[in-house]
Amino acid sequence: MLLTQTIPVLDLRDFQASDQASDRRQAFVTQLGKALEDIGFFAVTHHGVDLTLIQSAYEVAEAFFTLPEAVKRRYEEPTLNGQRGFTAFGREHAKDHPVSDLKEFWHVGRELSPEQTLAAPYLPNVSPVEVPAFATVMNQLYAQLDACATELLRACALYLGEPENLLSDMTHDSDTILRVLHYPPIAPDAHPASLRAAAHEDINLLTLLCEATDDGLELLQRDGTWRSIRALPGQIIVDSGDMLQQLTNGLLKSTTHRVINPADSRARRFSIPFFVHPRAEVDLTPLLNCIARSEAQKFPSITAGEYLQQRLREIGLAV
Repeated sequence: MLLTQTIPVLDLRDFQASDQASDRRQAFVTQLGKALEDIGFFAVTHHGVDLTLIQSAYEVAEAFFTLPEAVKRRYEEPTLNGQRGFTAFGREHAKDHPVSDLKEFWHVGRELSPEQTLAAPYLPNVSPVEVPAFATVMNQLYAQLDACATELLRACALYLGEPENLLSDMTHDSDTILRVLHYPPIAPDAHPASLRAAAHEDINLLTLLCEATDDGLELLQRDGTWRSIRALPGQIIVDSGDMLQQLTNGLLKSTTHRVINPADSRARRFSIPFFVHPRAEVDLTPLLNCIARSEAQKFPSITAGEYLQQRLREIGLAV
C-alpha cells in the first residue's frame, strides 16, 4: 500500500529552478509560506541531503545508544547544559510539563576554525571513541542539513516580502544544533503521564527532521485534535519554531507537537532533528513588515541569545 503524507509536500528543486522568476520558484515560496502560516509544518523532497548518509547516521546512533549506561555517561558534562555530547534519559521535559520525556540524546554543534570570530565562545564538540565513525558522519550530515536550511530560509524571507538573504544571514556561523535522539523501549514502571516527547513547541527558527525510524510524531490542530505525521523515505519534515513566530509577529506559526508512545512497548525509535538557530546577538524584534500586517507588535524585543537561555531554563537544560 502506498503511504501518503498528511502535511504539504514541497520539492526543493522547484525553488532552485535556474530561472529566478520562474513560476515553479514562486509556487514553492507561496506553498512554503502558506504551510507555515496555516499549520507550521511541511515536508520537503529532493532536499540535497544524502539518503545513504542519513542511514549511516542512524546506524552510528544505534551503535552509541546501545552501549552500556556507564559508558554513555562518560560523555555527559553537566556544565555544558546539554548543549554538546550526551544528555541522559529523563533529564529534559517539555515546558510546563511535570514529567520528563522518555528519551536520551546527543548534541552536535557547528565546527568553526580557531581563527573564526565565534569559535571561542562556542562549545567544542564531543566524540564517542567507542563509535569511530560517529563524528565524521554527524558532521557531514550537519553540513548538508545546514545547506538545505539556508535554501528554505531564503524562500521564507521572500514569502515575507523581505530581502532573500535576511533570515539565512542571521544563521551564518550560528550555533545551530544537530540532535541525535533515542527513544528506548517503554519501561514497565514509566509514569502514566510520560510520553516520548510531551507536547511542546521548538525554540529556534526552523527545524529540519530527518526521516525518523518510525512514526509517532503528531501536530496539534486548531480544533484540538492531533494529526499524525508520517516518517516517509526521502522526506525531511520542516517546522517553524518560536523564534520565527516571534520575528514574524505571529504570522508564521510555531505549532505544538509531540511524539507519542508506540503500541509495542518493546520498540525503540531514533530521530535526528536539526535545530536552526540565529546567532546570539541577532535581534528578534518583530519585523516591521510583519507588524504592519496586524497593526500591532505582539511580541517584545529580545535577542536570540536571551531567548534561548530563557527557554533552556524552562525545559530543564539550564539553571
